[in-house]
Amino acid sequence: MIFLQATAQIDNEAIESLNDSLKAVTETIIQQAHDDPAALMHDLAQKAADFGLKLLAALAIYIIGIWIIRRIKGILNRAFTRHGTEGTLASFVTSLVSITLTVILIVISIGTLGINTTSIAALLAAGGMAIGMALSGTVSNFAGGLMLLIFKPFKAGDFITAQGYSGTVMKVSIAHTTILTTDNREIIIPNGALSNGNIDNCSTQPLRRVDIELTMEYGTDADKCIDAILEILRSQKGILDSSTPGAADPFTALSALNDSSISFITRTWVNSQDYWSVRFALNKALYTGLSERGFSFAFPHMDVTLKN
Repeated sequence: MIFLQATAQIDNEAIESLNDSLKAVTETIIQQAHDDPAALMHDLAQKAADFGLKLLAALAIYIIGIWIIRRIKGILNRAFTRHGTEGTLASFVTSLVSITLTVILIVISIGTLGINTTSIAALLAAGGMAIGMALSGTVSNFAGGLMLLIFKPFKAGDFITAQGYSGTVMKVSIAHTTILTTDNREIIIPNGALSNGNIDNCSTQPLRRVDIELTMEYGTDADKCIDAILEILRSQKGILDSSTPGAADPFTALSALNDSSISFITRTWVNSQDYWSVRFALNKALYTGLSERGFSFAFPHMDVTLKN
């Protein structure tokens, strides 16, 4: 609100100053036309000639400036292409540089005509601050988009979890990122929130570890249960062992003694693209395989002893 009031104040001051200048010039011309018409015509001709020269200089500066800006855009495009920069980032930076240089060129051209550009610069600065405050959320998303495109924590095709959503990244634009969930929903996440939050990227590594916890009832023979679990794990397709670089042999151990159950942890390594299929298959295989071998899964319960 303060910036908007400051902008309005600058606008009013500029308008009042312009009105006073026009009034003074008009009075001077009328007085001179009354006193010495010939001198007035001579002065007008001289000023017209001077203005014509300034106008030619301003046009020359503007034309040369436009040519230089186009050359700079071409240099930037070639540099981005050579370094394989993201297309969205390259387009945004090129447009930003072009617009900034064009505004500066226009101000310089106006100054060449002899017009005071101080008020114009103040109006541009105040207007820029007012627009920046009005579009603070959008500016935040643009800044976040730049961070994502520069540092690339993920790319199109990666499976990520962020802002409470999980899915495959479909598109990364300058303002938002689009992901497709496993149930075929398209989620659009603003880049401002995305760049400031946690991002779980499941696609950067070729291998993933599947951790499954099993709760068995008290009285279960721990050694026999561990042997049965390992036998089931090794029999499943997609399970990797230590012969694969970065992987390890299937592992299981008694991990916790709970109030009404004991817990076994299982850890197996799989290829990242096989994670969910192997996990679901393991759940089924462990449930049926352990039950067939006589092991009982625990469930929450309470033993009550009545005393007479």
